[in-house]
Amino acid sequence: MKKIVGLLFLIVLIFSVSCRDASEPSKPLIGITSVYKIDERNNSVSTSVNFAYVQTVAESGGIPLVLPTVSDEEIMLGYVDHLDGLVLIGGADVPPSAYNEKPHETVKVLTAQRYNFERKLISLWLSSEKPLLGVCLGMQFANVVSGGSLIQDIPSQVGTKVNHREYHQVKIEPSSSLGEILNATEASVYSNHHQAVKDVGKNLKVVAHSDDGVIEAMERVSGGFGLFVQWHPEQMDNTDHRNAIYGALIKACAVQK
Repeated sequence: MKKIVGLLFLIVLIFSVSCRDASEPSKPLIGITSVYKIDERNNSVSTSVNFAYVQTVAESGGIPLVLPTVSDEEIMLGYVDHLDGLVLIGGADVPPSAYNEKPHETVKVLTAQRYNFERKLISLWLSSEKPLLGVCLGMQFANVVSGGSLIQDIPSQVGTKVNHREYHQVKIEPSSSLGEILNATEASVYSNHHQAVKDVGKNLKVVAHSDDGVIEAMERVSGGFGLFVQWHPEQMDNTDHRNAIYGALIKACAVQK
């Protein structure tokens, strides 16, 4: 059934690509990863996503497509081939075994279905060098797939100087793409997380910190647009900030096309 759902989605995706009007500049197709939920009471599963991701992609000029969490690698390759950009959304924790650590008592790991899907998809997408935006877990997951590791619990392993489950200030590297996108060296951002990047993965660089030293944003060093933020721009009241972050992804897709 999962493979059938994925194949049906891929058929719709390919059809939408083929039906674009060649006489007009087409909006980029932006894949959005999803949450895989298991309801043991009803013996059912579902794919869902906070509508804020969908709405912000659309407002920023992209065509949002929520990606089912399928196991078939051929379908994943279809995603990579036909999508112009990708948004990695937030969620539960990456299993610490993925970076050779034992779990902290506060860790609540992703479902195996979602973990295995996104681990493979992120690897394939990074190899494609297509534009990518990672949000919260999306930033952490991309870092782990790139060979990095995570702070498993900020309050107990870093401290409580900054509350990472509300609005707080971040400092941005002036020479970074993020600094250029926001036209700022500081920003007030909203986040909701207890983990963060520790050792930085390959081909990534740190471009923002909070006052407690926690890494708040990273960028690809080479290979196309890749921005990773620990906060949730799509949930912020600041429209300019929200649209600047997602708009940068859309612009990168347009340039690539």
